[in-house]
Amino acid sequence: MLYQNDDYGKDYLKGLKDGLGEKAASMIVAEESFETTEPTIDNHVVKLKSTGADIFFDIATPKFAAQAIKKVAEIEWKPLHILNNVSASVGSVIQPAGYENAQGIISAAYLKDVSDPQWDNDPGMKQFLDFLAKDFPEGNKLDGSVEVGYGVVQTVVQVLKQCGDNLTRENIMKQAANLKDYRTEVLLPGIKINTSPAHFAPISQLQLQVFKGERWVLFGDIISGEVGG
Repeated sequence: MLYQNDDYGKDYLKGLKDGLGEKAASMIVAEESFETTEPTIDNHVVKLKSTGADIFFDIATPKFAAQAIKKVAEIEWKPLHILNNVSASVGSVIQPAGYENAQGIISAAYLKDVSDPQWDNDPGMKQFLDFLAKDFPEGNKLDGSVEVGYGVVQTVVQVLKQCGDNLTRENIMKQAANLKDYRTEVLLPGIKINTSPAHFAPISQLQLQVFKGERWVLFGDIISGEVGG
């Protein structure tokens, strides 16, 4: 496991260990953390290869994820590379790392991928691309953060609609914690936004994807990240 040494990275680390349960101690053979102030994480990747691990769980933000993808290919390490969703952007991670170096990487998605032709005639995708053409022509449609921002703003608009004329902070927070089966135009089919006063995370569903050629290919069913018990 490679993870960013802050709350972001440690939360992923804890989540994986919680999911593996008792198997975590035997399955995770190395945990390598890095600081965001480091210019490169190449040495961490080389160290992880030396463990002989056959699965590489990569918990990194875009800059460092691109570095890791390139280094894994450079040193001819052939693990199953699992990449966190935050760094699954084709435009900001995969392109800089090189398409040829990203083949077979596994990640997860909750948004429609602009590079996936199955969404070419999708009304929601057309609406997003029309918005870019009209209001943000300099935006990189392949940069996942651009699409995330679009979906987030749509969700904020929904919260404000639920507020009506009562735009106090108290009511805005109340409505943000009371979204029921809301969908933005760019969410994958079957994924909905639900919040409650006891559950602030808006999205708890994902679909797995594998990188092939120059795009992500979805596979499997929509899965929930919620853990019972």
